Amino acid sequence: MVEQKLQDTQTRALEEITRSDSLEELNEIRIRFLGKKGELTGVLRGMAAFSPEERPRIGQIANRVREKIEEKLDDRMAQLKEQVRKRKLEAETLDITLPGTVFGPGRLHPLTAVTRQIEDIFLGLGFSIAEGPEVETDYYNFEALNLPKDHPARDMQDTFFITPETLLRTHTSPVQVRTMERTAPALPVKIIAPGKVYRRDDDATHSPMFHQIEGLALDRRITFADLRGVLQVFARQMFGEDTQTRFRPSYFPFTEPSAEVDISCVMCAGKGCRVCSHTGWLEILGCGMVHPRVLEMSGYSSEEVTGFAFGMGIERVTMLKYGIDDLRLLFDNDMRFLAQF
Repeated sequence: MVEQKLQDTQTRALEEITRSDSLEELNEIRIRFLGKKGELTGVLRGMAAFSPEERPRIGQIANRVREKIEEKLDDRMAQLKEQVRKRKLEAETLDITLPGTVFGPGRLHPLTAVTRQIEDIFLGLGFSIAEGPEVETDYYNFEALNLPKDHPARDMQDTFFITPETLLRTHTSPVQVRTMERTAPALPVKIIAPGKVYRRDDDATHSPMFHQIEGLALDRRITFADLRGVLQVFARQMFGEDTQTRFRPSYFPFTEPSAEVDISCVMCAGKGCRVCSHTGWLEILGCGMVHPRVLEMSGYSSEEVTGFAFGMGIERVTMLKYGIDDLRLLFDNDMRFLAQF
């Protein structure tokens, strides 16, 4: 009796599967016969009424019925999927004479391009590239640079503090200190330190995250004239051979004497225009001779060793080089803007 019922279930299931003409209908058949409340499952629930000797035999018959139904379902599903694919292909029209989509070559972001150009200039002058952590300690970011905790010059750098002794670096000068500690008392030392820095600024000319490149050179008998010569070479290679430089006295806690460096306006060639406020000059970087206290704290003798340091914002150089008037354009990822470079 049960064997016949299982056979009838198999026969009806196979016939319905053969007649099915859609994947939705096929899924309904699967549920009706093999689901938790399906016909085959209902037959198996009645096995408790059989003797222990009959149950294995009935179970084997039921498993064979399930296998045949599942095999038929899989075959029919494959057939229906192929039919659907063919109908889609027949409905689509493909004009092989249409031109393909042309993808232009990739470009370096202007900040990346300028960074690499600056690096190439200083590598050609014998400098090497050094890197350091972006999450710094108060000691390396300030104290080792002659900026103790009560120094008023700290207010010049709006700092992101993580803890009272941990912060996001406000300049790449800590890389200089770490390099001096690692190399002291060996000479000479000539490095540049490119990288991201962070300050609480956000407007058309400032960003909370920006990029700097700082440089350091240490040796015996290095003078301010060496610093001036290096920066003149840099300015002319970056902005053109006719570029003039001007050094103005300034103040930085970690250098003495210190100077701000201007270049002749890249827009008007020094004649005076709106960009340079009709002065003919544009400020580009700060520099100076390494402060004796910084040398001593890093392991060098200020009696025997001298050196110079400088630092510039890569965004500033990029804006001057390409005539960009809003810093935020460099971070908006607008392809209409970036495609110009």
